[in-house]
Amino acid sequence: MPPDTRIFDPHGPVHAGVGAQINLTVIGGLAKDTRDRSPRDVAEDQLLWLWRRFVHPGGFGEARRLLRATGTVLLDGAPGSGRTSAARVLLYELRRDADTFHELLPNEEKPFLSPALVGNGDRMLLDLSEVEEALWAGVREELPSFTGTVRKKQAHLVVVLPHHRDQRPLEDLWRHRAEIERPREHEVLLRHLTLDDVPRNACSPSLPVLSDFLGSGRPMREIADFAARIVRARKAAPPDKGFAHWCARALADLSGPRTQVAKRLAEAGTGPQRALLLSTAMLHEAHSDVVHHGAESLLRIAGSPKDDRPLLEHEDLARRFEDISAVRDANGRVRFEEFDHDAAVRDHFWDHRPDLRGHLRTWVGHTVGFTDPSFSLEDRDRLVVRLAAQYLRTKRPEELASLAEEWTAPPVTADRLRAAAQVLKHGLNDEEHGRSFRRRVYDWSRSGQVSEGLSHVLVDLCVEVIAVHRPDEAVVRLHHLARHERRTDRACAALLLLTGADHRLLRLMLFRLARDLGRGSHPADPGLFLRIADPLPLTSPGTRPRALFAEAAVREWLATAWTAVFEQCPRQTWEPYVRRWLHTACADERHGDPLLDVLVAGARERGDLLGALYATARSGQRSAPGGRERGALLTDRLLSKISIAQGLSPSPSQSPQPPRGATS
Repeated sequence: MPPDTRIFDPHGPVHAGVGAQINLTVIGGLAKDTRDRSPRDVAEDQLLWLWRRFVHPGGFGEARRLLRATGTVLLDGAPGSGRTSAARVLLYELRRDADTFHELLPNEEKPFLSPALVGNGDRMLLDLSEVEEALWAGVREELPSFTGTVRKKQAHLVVVLPHHRDQRPLEDLWRHRAEIERPREHEVLLRHLTLDDVPRNACSPSLPVLSDFLGSGRPMREIADFAARIVRARKAAPPDKGFAHWCARALADLSGPRTQVAKRLAEAGTGPQRALLLSTAMLHEAHSDVVHHGAESLLRIAGSPKDDRPLLEHEDLARRFEDISAVRDANGRVRFEEFDHDAAVRDHFWDHRPDLRGHLRTWVGHTVGFTDPSFSLEDRDRLVVRLAAQYLRTKRPEELASLAEEWTAPPVTADRLRAAAQVLKHGLNDEEHGRSFRRRVYDWSRSGQVSEGLSHVLVDLCVEVIAVHRPDEAVVRLHHLARHERRTDRACAALLLLTGADHRLLRLMLFRLARDLGRGSHPADPGLFLRIADPLPLTSPGTRPRALFAEAAVREWLATAWTAVFEQCPRQTWEPYVRRWLHTACADERHGDPLLDVLVAGARERGDLLGALYATARSGQRSAPGGRERGALLTDRLLSKISIAQGLSPSPSQSPQPPRGATS
C-alpha cells in the first residue's frame, strides 16, 4: 500500500500529480523566546534577575564557605524559605567566562547519578526538595560516592535536601550541611519593588494590610509574585494614587473571584453579551476586529441561535464594549477598564460554567487560525496561554497534555502546531506541574507512537524550553525522539546543536551511546553515533582548559561505540566517518595518535576490521590534509598500531606488513 499524501501546511505547495508527497513545514522556534535568544542566554538572564533581587538569608554565609572549601554543600531549610534560590545564587557567584552551571536532576534511568558525567570544574545543582520518597531513597544511596567524584574533579555541587526526610545514609556528609533561614519578608518585597523602578521613598511596607500579608508565612515565590502585582497595579492606577492604593489593588487581585464579576455576568443576560465578555477576556488587548470575530465564533461553536435581525438593526461595537466596561485605545485594541478584570472573568466562566469548557477548548483551537492581519503572533500566544492557565489553575495537567496531542494530530496547520507548543511550554514552566510535563515529554519521546506534528513540537520544546535549565533532560528526550524519526532528522539535528555547543552535553551523549551500543541498543544508535562523534568538537577545547577527547573515559566510550558500529553496520556506512577521523588525525598533531588508537581499539583485534581500517586509510591518502604524502605517513602510523594490536609489532629494521585481512 503506498503512503498517503500528507500536507502539514494548507497554505504551502500542493502536489496534484501522480505519486505520494510528504510536505512537512519546517517551523523553527515554535516555543522560542520572542527575542530569539539561545537557551544559555535565557538561563543567564534569569540568573542575573534572581541574583540582583536575592536577599541573603541566615545561613547563607556558612553555605558559601562550605561550598568553596569542600566543593559540596547540602542545603536544608523549611519549604518556602528560598532554598532553591539560595542554591542558584551560590553557584552563580562562582561563575566564570562563557560558563554556566547546570541542574543535575536524577535520571529516569538508573544509575540516578552517574559519576562518569562529572566534568572538571563543573558547577552543579541537585534539587531534591520535591522528589518522591522512592527516588530520594535511590539518590541518597548514591550521593556519598558522587560527592567524592565532585571533589576529585574540582567541581562544585549544591544539593537542596528534602525537608524532614530520612537522611541516615548522609551521616558522613553531615559536615557539608547548612541550614537556610527565612529572609525578612519586608526586605524581599522592597528589593523586588525597587529593582522594578518603584522608588523606595514611595513604598510604605509598614502598612497594616501589608504586614498582615507578609506575616502569614507565605513562600518567597509568592512574595515575589505579589511585588509584580504591585508594579502592575501602579502602572494601571491614576497618577494621584499612591502605594496604599497599589497594594490594595494587588491584594484584591489575589483575593480570587470577585463579586463584581458575578454581578456583571448576571447583568449580561444575553448570549451575545456573554460571548463578547468572554471573548474580550480571552483576547484581552487584541484588536477589536479580532475580539468581535471571537465573540461571533464562540456563539456558533456553543450552538447559540443566529440573530436574524437585519444587520443595520444590530448595536454597534462601541456600544457593546461600553456595556461590558471595555474600552478601545487609539490603536483599536480592547481592554477592560478595571485592573485585572480580564483574569477574573476567565476564572469565573471556567469555574462556574463547566459545560462551556469543551466549547472554549474548541474555540481557542479555531481562533488561533484566524487570518486577520491585526491578529499578531503575540496575541495568539496570549490566547493559548490563558486557556492553559485555566487547566493548570484547576489542576488538570493531563487534559492540557491531551489538548496538545489533539492540536498536533493530522491535518496539521502551522498555527495549531505553535499553539500546541505554547500549551506545553506553559506546562513545562509551571512551578507545580512542570515536573509532570517533563515526564510526559519523556514518555512521549520513548513511545515511538507520537504523530509527526507532536514530534516536531517536542523537538522544539527540548531545545527552547527544557534545555534552558535542564539541558541533560533535553538531551535524553531528543535521543529517544531521534531513535524514532522516519521522514526527518530534526531531533538528530537538535542533538547536534546542543551537544556541539557544550562539552558536558556531548560527554553525556557519548556516555549514553556507548552504554546502549555496548549492550545491544536501538537500531538507530549506530547512525546517531556516527553523526555525533565528529572529531573536530571532540578535539577542540573550546572555552575549556582541555579538549573532551583528552579524557580517558571519553576515549573508552568512543572505542566501545566504534566496536558496535563496526559490527552492526556495513563498511559503506561507516567508511566516510572513519575517513573524517583519519583526516582530522592527519591535521592534528596533538590528537592524531589518540584518534588512531581509538579506531584500532574499536576494531577489537579483528583482522577483517583492522584490514578495512587500513584500506580506508589507503584510499583516503589523496584527499588527506597536506596532500598524498602526508596521508601516506598517517597510513604508516595506522599500520604500525594495527600490527601492535595483532601481535605483529615489527622490529625497527623491519617495515610493517599490511594487516591480515587487509584489502587495498
